[in-house]
Amino acid sequence: MNPLVLVVHGGGASSISRERRERVRQGVLRAAALGYRILRAGGSALDAVEGAVAALEDDPEFNAGCGSVLNANGEVEMDASIMSGKDLSSGAVSAVRCIANPIKLARLVMEKTPHCFLTGQGAAKFAASMGIAEVPEEQLVTERNRKRLEKEKYAQKACCQK
Repeated sequence: MNPLVLVVHGGGASSISRERRERVRQGVLRAAALGYRILRAGGSALDAVEGAVAALEDDPEFNAGCGSVLNANGEVEMDASIMSGKDLSSGAVSAVRCIANPIKLARLVMEKTPHCFLTGQGAAKFAASMGIAEVPEEQLVTERNRKRLEKEKYAQKACCQK
């Protein structure tokens, strides 16, 4: 029997504040443990990946789902993609709003459509047709990311006034 291996990373943040480090580490460990349990129970690699990514999307410490960085208008627009190593099929979504777990929608794109990528309104229509429930945008926005956007807008304004 081959050993089971699952690698989870929490993104490419170049600097995580000291106060967040342990919460981020624990979130990655929880996601990895969930994915590993799925594999141990006989689930597929895709099931494990989807489960682990959904756990990150549900954790406000990560830039996915709840905790997504806000666009310039202060709105959440999310992207997700997934790929099967067996047959190289893939599914992706971009600019999706009000969906707690975009990774689940990306997998549905891969498995239920002839497409590999849906965006914006097309992705929203497909999500509705698949019964993916919408969540209020406020549920996806964190105070940390509101402050981050304010800081970026202030820096941009200050830069442009020079």
